[in-house]
Amino acid sequence: MTSVQIKACIRTFCTSSRVNKSFAKWYQSLWQPKGNEPPYDHIVQLGDPVLRVPANQIPAKELKSPEVRYLVKHLVKVMRSYKCVGLAAPQLGLPLRAFVMEFKDDLRDQYTKADYKLREMEPLPLTVFLNPELKVVNYEKVTHTEACESVRGYRADVARYREVMINGFDANGDPLELQLKGWNARIAQHELDHLNGIVYTDLMNRKSLTCTCWQAVNANNGRIKLSFANK
Repeated sequence: MTSVQIKACIRTFCTSSRVNKSFAKWYQSLWQPKGNEPPYDHIVQLGDPVLRVPANQIPAKELKSPEVRYLVKHLVKVMRSYKCVGLAAPQLGLPLRAFVMEFKDDLRDQYTKADYKLREMEPLPLTVFLNPELKVVNYEKVTHTEACESVRGYRADVARYREVMINGFDANGDPLELQLKGWNARIAQHELDHLNGIVYTDLMNRKSLTCTCWQAVNANNGRIKLSFANK
């Protein structure tokens, strides 16, 4: 099966209901250039309707299918190309309940030792969740700054639960349960929100919203270009 055929199969079970078919047809006719269909190689931006609809469950019979394996592989590829720590299928234009996470140890160099400890950061190997469900283990909320590749160029403070349990299926379609705390629990909550049509800007401290390049804007007399591609 070619990648084009796989994408077509993904779109079929992605928009299985009549409502979703109508939505997809309307959306594609207005916004999508021909030949550029999800799953994209780029990350969609806030304003794209796919970020605001609850994602569909992946049918149980499809969890071990070539189509889902392709989707997982593509999610990982785009996540790593953007150098982010998590990515959900809706961010590639597909309203399906799937996300990937990875927090590499070499990211430690981007933070001070104090900040790394304060945010309770620790390495997280590549983790895939299909049809995930979240259970809060520790209801204490901790506030830290978050960003999102679907709201590129901004960041804000967001309160998240300190510890959660995620249940679902892994990349092979086998049951997976994982308990996460600190920063990795934050990543999981952020990505699962995407599957429910929620973006971090819905939860943020509004006064904390900041353009990540405001200093460069001033230093360059406003002549700053923000790219939405991975390069």
